Amino acid sequence: MDREQLVVDLTQMIKEILSQAQLHAGDTFVLGCSTSEIAGGYIGKNPSQEIGEWVVRTIKDLLDAEGIHLAVQGCEHLNRALVVERAVARDAQWEIVEVLPSLTAGGACSVAAFKYFDDPVEVEHIVAQAGIDIGDTAIGMHVKHVQVPVRPTKKELGSAHVTALKSRPKYIGGPRAQYP
Repeated sequence: MDREQLVVDLTQMIKEILSQAQLHAGDTFVLGCSTSEIAGGYIGKNPSQEIGEWVVRTIKDLLDAEGIHLAVQGCEHLNRALVVERAVARDAQWEIVEVLPSLTAGGACSVAAFKYFDDPVEVEHIVAQAGIDIGDTAIGMHVKHVQVPVRPTKKELGSAHVTALKSRPKYIGGPRAQYP
């Protein structure tokens, strides 16, 4: 596995998603990631802290430059709770829960988020404007309605299948309504 190429690929994916999602400073972007899948294994069976750290660092650096908040989703062993900055949770009025992620409960990216965030906390539910799902971790519950798939040019990161979501406002009105 060529880490440098994977960072290049991930950077390209994030830039494509951000371009299509048209996020603004203050928006939230959710990351769901299986480091086991990136490395060619089965989700949750062989987490890699090294992979988790470069994934989180790469995405965080790109989002920080745009003023976009990163939320890192944990695995089902933590009910898919998310690591966010405490200030973001407070501003959004997301309920903070008490748990520390580990490699086997939360996953490598959640552990990495606790390392790289300034004041990390866990929350159970968020409403993000977009996100990336690396390894089919199911991020849809954390992206606001209406969700629209985003198709990055590359469909895999390492051996992990990659999908993404953006959101748009709901269309309302009847036959006389017009939409941009």
